[in-house]
Amino acid sequence: MDILIPQRHPLDNLESKMEEMEKNNKNNAMIVMGDVIGLVHVQAKNTETEEINICYSSEHVMAVESQNFMNTNCSWYTKISKEAFYKSRLENNGTAFVGVLRFNNMRNTNETEIHTVLNNEVYGITMRAKISNLTDNIDIFFTHNDKVGKASCSSWDGKGELKWTTSGCETEINNTIKCSCSHLTFFAVLMSPPDVNSTVPDLETLTFITSIGCGISMFFLAVALFMHFLLRKAKSNQATKILMNMFVALSLLNVSFLSNESVANTGDNAACVFIALLLHYSMLASFTWFFIQALHMYLWLIRQNVSITNYMRKITVLGWAFPVPIVIAIASVGEYTTVILKATSGKISRMCWITNSYIHYIVNIGYYALVFVFTTGIFITILTKIVQARNIKATDGKRKTFRKQLMMVLSLFLLFGLTWSVAFFSYGPMLIPSYYIFTVLNSLQGFFLFLYYYHIHNDAAGSFSDDPRSSGSTTTMVQPNINGLGNVYK
Repeated sequence: MDILIPQRHPLDNLESKMEEMEKNNKNNAMIVMGDVIGLVHVQAKNTETEEINICYSSEHVMAVESQNFMNTNCSWYTKISKEAFYKSRLENNGTAFVGVLRFNNMRNTNETEIHTVLNNEVYGITMRAKISNLTDNIDIFFTHNDKVGKASCSSWDGKGELKWTTSGCETEINNTIKCSCSHLTFFAVLMSPPDVNSTVPDLETLTFITSIGCGISMFFLAVALFMHFLLRKAKSNQATKILMNMFVALSLLNVSFLSNESVANTGDNAACVFIALLLHYSMLASFTWFFIQALHMYLWLIRQNVSITNYMRKITVLGWAFPVPIVIAIASVGEYTTVILKATSGKISRMCWITNSYIHYIVNIGYYALVFVFTTGIFITILTKIVQARNIKATDGKRKTFRKQLMMVLSLFLLFGLTWSVAFFSYGPMLIPSYYIFTVLNSLQGFFLFLYYYHIHNDAAGSFSDDPRSSGSTTTMVQPNINGLGNVYK
């Protein structure tokens, strides 16, 4: 097991610093050794023993504070009791010492599976004496709590493998986290996961498939966007522009999903809220662009001969602006936070998402259900037209191949986001199979759409001229030729 723990030399340097201060009659000294920040305080012989507070402020400075006045910017501070100073004097010829060091990222590399360290901070306290079994405990306060979970004050004796124990420390949580400990060593607040939100069957396998699929989709979506913006933007029609907006939404969805667990494991609440908001926004935006794809087909194939002013501008605003008030409202009520998922193997995973199941079902499932009803209706209508066109061509001896028709149907299925409807079957005996089907189809959706985009732009069989015609700021939906449906994005 790899362990990220400090070398012992910072504590050795602290001991030598104490001796130097005693010789030079200094009371306080700051210590900076790389990422380690510390402070040494000395109470000389024949001086009054005083209880002190040592504060680590948001300005990354450690200082001794008066008992009567505390710096409000302290993100961490400790109260060293008189009893502890008396014990230090007994073992140091009448002189009392206290040294405090702050370490960052002092943890086991596999620690996030079990717990996280609050603010990634560990504090080592020494008084050049064996301090234990105190009746007037050392109090340690953590005032800035950016973590999610159950807090427990823990210590490590600094020997061998990093093993935390709660022995000798009591935890009290109000507006701050207070650790009251009867001994001195290394201290940290460990954040254990809160109650598991749900147990997911085959979580590890599904996560692996999703990561691979999303990674592949991200790559090919980026290639498609590169091809469009650098090579074909000037030639693109409105259908292609709509497809590119969908590609951008799906790219955001894949990026935010792939980075979600890593952000959740940092324990940074602000970052978790942001990534959850971005993930939710990009998902709702993707649903909206599925709707717009179907709407565009409806206006072009079914409604026909409709003139719309500023058509592209209006649907672009709809696609990107519609989800904004929804995610802002959910963020304002604090529903974006860390969700704890447990695999059947017992492994804990974290993600930043919506914790309120009612909001999830109403906003996400409800919104997609409305989109699904509309897109399915358009899909069936277009499918009917394709069949009718095939029958007409059959009488003329020009029947299309089955492969062409199948590709056309599958393309519409992807463009309208109908693969997401597999989630509706996640019940009973279909639960596990639907998880796998949903994961494979939707994690690879970007890749499948890239294949479609590449195919239609490299199909020399024909060019499509039935896309809505623009004149100035007005778009007119002209009478379509259903035979050209396969080349709508040409």
